Amino acid sequence: MGQIGLKELLLLAVIVLVLFGAKRLPDLARSLGKSARILKSETSAMKSEGKEPQAGDSGTAQPEETPAPRTIQAAPGDVTSARPVDEPKPTSQQQS
Repeated sequence: MGQIGLKELLLLAVIVLVLFGAKRLPDLARSLGKSARILKSETSAMKSEGKEPQAGDSGTAQPEETPAPRTIQAAPGDVTSARPVDEPKPTSQQQS
């Protein structure tokens, strides 16, 4: 009674196809994949921040370093949200 069989999976697939349409399903799957990748990278970053020793633990005072900004890269082949890793710095040159 509690098992999901082939009939139920096919019915669910048909309902999803009718609700979202065939054209939007790849975009939906792509956005879910991006969200999962971002969540995974942020979780691992939070875990690694917790493992680093604190400046006061060693007994000697060390100057605090500002962390480098992280850039989230887009998936290969995704050109709509791709950003360069080294973002260009604005120049203050004025044109006459």
